[in-house]
Amino acid sequence: MKCNYHTHSTYCDGKEPMEKFAAKAEELSFIHLGFSSHAPVDFRNDFAIKEEQLPAYIAEIEEIQKKYPKISFFKALECDFIPEISTPFAYFKEKYQLHYIIGGVHLVGKATMSDLWFIDGSKQKVYDDGLEKLYNNNIRKAVTDFWEQTFEMIETEKFDIVAHLDKIKMHNQDRFFKEDEKWYRQLAQHAIELIKKFNLIIEINSRGLYKGRCNAFYPAAFIVAEAAKKDIPFIISSDAHLSSELNLYYPEAVRYLIDNGVQELVYLQDNQWKSYSIFS
Repeated sequence: MKCNYHTHSTYCDGKEPMEKFAAKAEELSFIHLGFSSHAPVDFRNDFAIKEEQLPAYIAEIEEIQKKYPKISFFKALECDFIPEISTPFAYFKEKYQLHYIIGGVHLVGKATMSDLWFIDGSKQKVYDDGLEKLYNNNIRKAVTDFWEQTFEMIETEKFDIVAHLDKIKMHNQDRFFKEDEKWYRQLAQHAIELIKKFNLIIEINSRGLYKGRCNAFYPAAFIVAEAAKKDIPFIISSDAHLSSELNLYYPEAVRYLIDNGVQELVYLQDNQWKSYSIFS
């Protein structure tokens, strides 16, 4: 099934209007397209939609649905989880009648902006500077904080999809830690167990690959294999910020899943996530 549930337009840090994504989705014969702007956060930034824009955002998705009736369009947000700072995810889903929420960690820390470590973005130097300033280059403490923040998000927030589960590896590039280290594997394993417990979906996210910032999908193969053993559901996501990115690395993601023991994907229908065979 040709779907993408993780899409960013000019309402947040995407580079093109939603209409252009819709036209490209029709060209690609997509059946589903979910718009998922970064949810509002309570500090000045250049990546998230402002709450006063949400009614227009919702209305535009509804208008696009009328114009492109062959595709099912979904209203969603990607919510950042920052302890003591971010708004509860359920607030957005209920107030704006969203179809689903994607939850993710991009900023590690809590309480004050000056204590947040930005692990995302295009600049590796920002990652490195934050690691030095906030953690005195103690990578194990820093990475543990990322995973523990992810644990807290899973345990305390109501959402559907875990975004780029091991995003912490993107700017690491095998410089500060290795993904086969026992302590790291134990943290990832605990995340898998919580995802299973709270019935969440893991996305296979290709953005790091096509942007040249990571040499593998999110999450790593060992995480996918362990999640597959627990029958955790998956979707494939390009995390598109341009319409040309909507289907990037899709065939490779299918093969990646199959190679790591995944036999099914899920799709959204009638407000329920339903499974289908990856081989169909």
